[in-house]
Amino acid sequence: MKKLVIFLLCLASFSNKAQNNAIAAGEKLTYTASYNMSGILTDIAEVTMETSDAKTSKATLLRLKCTATTYSKWDSFFKIVDLYESYVNPKNLTPYLYKRDINEGSYYKFMKYTFNHKTNTINSIQRKRNKKEEQKSFSINADTKDIVSTLYNIRLFDYKNMSVGSKKSFTIVFDREEIKAQITFLGKETISTNIGKKECYKLSISSSENVLQGKNNNLLWLTADENKIIVYGKFKIPVGTGELKIKSAQGLKN
Repeated sequence: MKKLVIFLLCLASFSNKAQNNAIAAGEKLTYTASYNMSGILTDIAEVTMETSDAKTSKATLLRLKCTATTYSKWDSFFKIVDLYESYVNPKNLTPYLYKRDINEGSYYKFMKYTFNHKTNTINSIQRKRNKKEEQKSFSINADTKDIVSTLYNIRLFDYKNMSVGSKKSFTIVFDREEIKAQITFLGKETISTNIGKKECYKLSISSSENVLQGKNNNLLWLTADENKIIVYGKFKIPVGTGELKIKSAQGLKN
C-alpha cells in the first residue's frame, strides 16, 4: 500500500497560488483500487475522497479527507484501514494541518503535521504501535505540500493553456522527507468510465525516488471540465502494477 501512496504523491500540484474554482464542501468521489495479482488485475480496496467545512475560532477551513479500505474478502489476507486528511484554506488549498492514520495488517502509524508558512517549517508528531510518541520540527520549501492537499491542488491548474509535452516539477512532504517529482502534460483523451464517457486531460508522472517504473507507465486522467476530477489512474511500481478507477461522483461544484 505504501507504494501506491507514493504513486498518489506524484499526482501533484503545479502552483500553491492558484485560486480554487473547482472544489467545494460536500463533494464525494469514490474509487476502486486494483492490483495485478498473479497476472490478473484484481479489485482489492475502495478509496474515497470527501470535502467538508471545518470551522475554527478564527476561520472556516476546508477539510480534505481520503480513506482507503480493503474489500472484506481480502481482510483475512491483508486488511487495510487508512485515513489521510488535510485542513486547507478554501480559496487556494494551502495546507495548515495534515493527519495520517494507517492500519495495514499488523502495522500502525499516526503522523500529524502543523504547517508554519511564515517560517517554512512543520511541527510533527509521530506514533507507532508499542513505541514512544516522537515530536520533531523540520524545514520545508515554500511550495511543499502534504499528499492530500497535493491531490486536490492538481485540479486548480489551467490545463487549457498547457502545450503537449510541457513539464512541471514539484515537492511533496511524506514521512518527514521532501520528495521531488515531475509531471508531463500529454494532451486530451476521451475514455469510458463508470460515470460515463469523459474527455480528459492526460498526465504522466515520474519521481526521483525510483518508485515509479518506466516511461509513461504512471498515468492520470482528469476530466476536461471545470471540476477536473480524477477518473482513472495507472501505475507501475517495483512490486507490480495497478489501477485506480472512479465508481461515483457526488456534490461537484460545477
